[in-house]
Amino acid sequence: MTTEETNVDLKEVETKDAKPKEKEEAEDCAPVAADADATEADVSEADLDQEEQEKLPMTGGEGDRAVEAPSAGGAEPGAAGEKNGSVKLKIPEEEPEEVKFTGLSKEELMRVAGTPGWVRTRWALLVVFWLGWLGMLGGAVLIVLQAPRCRDLPAINWWNEGPLYQVGDIQAFSDTRDLKGVEQKISSLSQLKVRGLVLGPVHVAPADDAMSLRFEEVSSETGSLEQFKSLVQAAHKKGISVVLDLTPNYQGTSGPWFSNTSVTSVAERLKSALVFWMKEGVDGVQLSGVERVAAVVPTLWADIRAIVQNGTDEGPDKRVLIGITERSSAEEVSSLLSSSGVDLLLSGVLRPPAADPSQSLQLLYSSHSQSQLAWSLGGPAGGHLASVGGAALLRLHQLLLLTLPGTPVFNYGDEIGLMDEDTKFPRMLWDSEEELNGTLQEERVERLSLRRFFRTLSELRVKERSLMFGDFLLLSNSSSSSSSSLAFLRVWDQSERYVAAFNFAASESLVLQLVHAALPPQAVVVLSTNSSALPDDSSVDLKELRLGPQQAALLRFPYTG
Repeated sequence: MTTEETNVDLKEVETKDAKPKEKEEAEDCAPVAADADATEADVSEADLDQEEQEKLPMTGGEGDRAVEAPSAGGAEPGAAGEKNGSVKLKIPEEEPEEVKFTGLSKEELMRVAGTPGWVRTRWALLVVFWLGWLGMLGGAVLIVLQAPRCRDLPAINWWNEGPLYQVGDIQAFSDTRDLKGVEQKISSLSQLKVRGLVLGPVHVAPADDAMSLRFEEVSSETGSLEQFKSLVQAAHKKGISVVLDLTPNYQGTSGPWFSNTSVTSVAERLKSALVFWMKEGVDGVQLSGVERVAAVVPTLWADIRAIVQNGTDEGPDKRVLIGITERSSAEEVSSLLSSSGVDLLLSGVLRPPAADPSQSLQLLYSSHSQSQLAWSLGGPAGGHLASVGGAALLRLHQLLLLTLPGTPVFNYGDEIGLMDEDTKFPRMLWDSEEELNGTLQEERVERLSLRRFFRTLSELRVKERSLMFGDFLLLSNSSSSSSSSLAFLRVWDQSERYVAAFNFAASESLVLQLVHAALPPQAVVVLSTNSSALPDDSSVDLKELRLGPQQAALLRFPYTG
């Protein structure tokens, strides 16, 4: 082989060797290019699939997966449901950021606030505010000046604030027959709105024996001094004042002050006794027969009054001096009330068969302050309300006493219709929870009904200003001038007004035609002694008010200006 042939062969070999290398290099580069093309294709497909996916509902199944072309690694299509290295992701769209209002900065506010427009606005608002405030103030002052002025409440004493309750016989009143038993009933009296408890007499006083009289000693039949002190403390805790009856000869027949010759010595001894009992906490004293001692020993009577009525450092609160007289004439009672100087005077001015009660009421009311007037039918020894006035008129008399101007005074048991039998001091009846037979049960039901009626009236008197200290106006009945009827009006300032109407006739019904400029056409029934004829809360015509025999009613109407 020549040299030229050899060179040719070598070139062919090199050519052959070179071609595979170039082919290998080209084949080596082909996958790279293919991968690049595949990537671009995948991106385009992914974008298209993304748009399509967003249009389709999301089911979460395998059908949502896209089938990709096989990867360069030779994986079979559909083997894994996805191309190797290609994961389809759903990128949530970004929500626009919420724009938060941050307001103006301090510097911006200061720049705006200083502008002339805002300065004028602030001044205008300030002027409007003060003008509005001054307008409201002026309006309030005008309303106060034009409004009707309320009347000043009158000065009253504690004994004008509620009924007085007399227990003349301690043994008859309580279960234990002594002062301790009275203390046990204080809560019951408080429920009746009793303001004062008048006790006794309880001191040692043999009948018609002035020499054996001992004012400062409690009779062993009624208890002891310690029991009395405990009773006073218990009563005071319930807001009940205690008045002690110190009538000297309360068990005798020769008069409450013995004979005229003994009045002076008895009155002197009473003075020292008053000082003793005032120190024991009593809130007043009651005395019978005041006309005799006031006339016979006027100087000693003035001393007695001063000890009771003048306050001391130990007892600055006012204490009451109650007098009792047997006189029944309104003129005589009025004269004695003025001359004796007592705070309250119990008399027989309303005791049946009294004359027309309207005349007596008008005379006493026009002559004295109502804070001096006291009303009672029986008195401490005159008998109980149901016996003196009659059981059929019990509710009527309760309504009368508790609506008149002044202080009502009751005997123990008047709230339940207790009757006098052989004595003026019958046993008090206290209801228990034990079973009773038919007759006794009916009596018990009636007693409880009477007590509720009394309690309702007493509560009204304490609560309503017109009944407590209102003006008293007698009302005329244009249809009749019969003395068996009575009607009056109680009025206080702008408070509700009350009309009390009574028919004392035993068998005759009355039609009252009440006439007064202060009366409206109609009123509402507050309480009636016969609720079937005049139901509570019913409306009645004041010009045609019908009352049955022995019936009474308390009516109410509002203040109208």
